[in-house]
Amino acid sequence: MSTRAIQHLKRKDVSFELVKFEHEEKGAAFAARATGFPLDRTVKTLVVDLGGRNYCLALLPGDRQLDLKQLAQVFAVKRAAMADTATAERLTGYLVGGISPFGTKQALPSVMEKRIREYAEVLINAGQRGVMLKMAPEDIVKALGCRLESISKG
Repeated sequence: MSTRAIQHLKRKDVSFELVKFEHEEKGAAFAARATGFPLDRTVKTLVVDLGGRNYCLALLPGDRQLDLKQLAQVFAVKRAAMADTATAERLTGYLVGGISPFGTKQALPSVMEKRIREYAEVLINAGQRGVMLKMAPEDIVKALGCRLESISKG
């Protein structure tokens, strides 16, 4: 099994473990239930429109919501909005429900909710529905060069 995300991590020499599950519905909550992994340690990858044809990836714990106002402040833009499904799939090359921050078609700046660093290991999408990567948050930061900010609520 190989996806662009997996190939990207191998090229960067980042360690991970594959975790597969029967994909029946999109979302971190289902992935957490299906894998038996805690929802707060199951990371979701969201594609966000920053305006002016600029987009970013926001990585959040599965039990939290994206705070669009905080994200807009991080990127110093007036407003941020969730990208629509077609745009998210075009930019990443992945299907919604299988979007990985690694190996996206278009290089996108990424920001990770800083509380994710509190965990030794998290699950994050491997670029295909029903396949997750178990890895250290520090390795996510290393592989993406992402910023760590407070971007979630709830």
